[in-house]
Amino acid sequence: MYRSQLWPRVVQPTIAVVLAAVVIGIPLWLAVITSAKSRSEANLPDLTLPSAWHLADNYAQAFSQGRILWGLFGSLLVMLPAVIGVLIFGSLASWVLARRSGRLTAALYGAGISGVVLPPAVITIVLLLRQMGLASTPQGMIFVYMGMYMSVVIFFITGFVRTIPVELEEAARMDGAGPFMIFVRIILPLLRPVIATATILVCLYIWNDVFYSFFVLGGGAVSTLPLNLYAVASSNLYQNNWNLIFAYVIMMSLPLLVVFVVAQRRIISGITGGAVK
Repeated sequence: MYRSQLWPRVVQPTIAVVLAAVVIGIPLWLAVITSAKSRSEANLPDLTLPSAWHLADNYAQAFSQGRILWGLFGSLLVMLPAVIGVLIFGSLASWVLARRSGRLTAALYGAGISGVVLPPAVITIVLLLRQMGLASTPQGMIFVYMGMYMSVVIFFITGFVRTIPVELEEAARMDGAGPFMIFVRIILPLLRPVIATATILVCLYIWNDVFYSFFVLGGGAVSTLPLNLYAVASSNLYQNNWNLIFAYVIMMSLPLLVVFVVAQRRIISGITGGAVK
């Protein structure tokens, strides 16, 4: 094998595997091993195996006392409507922004994707929700998530729409199709890869969010999984119980981990086909 072929075929894959094992494998191993230890052993986390396995007991206790089902209900209650709403309005806005040109369109596109780098003002959001009567409600949390992650959807889908030939829309328009029918019949089916990418990313953001949910949902009747984890980890129930905390974290991460493994090909194709172009 020539030296020019040795680097791309052997060295680069080896480096990638080693980096992945260090960055992903070590924290994952630490979480799994700690969740199987006793309370005394888990207080000093390390990479060694537990002297006695308490895997079933820890997960059963974290599931029952950590209110996993109630937190799962709350997470799905705010995540599903937010994701559906941000995809619908974001894809419509992206189609318009991709098909029009001019300074006004460029300014609107810049404002639309500004949320990718500019974080929202939490205090302003909370005060606005209080004036609207939506503070500590799932409806208010849904609107906040839609506003926060609309920029992500616009950023990905606009670049993807620009790769779709305009002739397809012109042909449909000549056949008598209106704007809505063109979008539903022509554009939307072609957006499946990038929509899958945006869906997974937005779901990950919402599923793991504790900062904004703490300010918006704090004190309300609905609690998400991360917010519930923060509450129980701060109470005496889980004080220094790292084995139960890690067990909770693993159970909280499993649903989206399965979705990510199943849909990883669509995620990669959506990123390379939309955002990069």
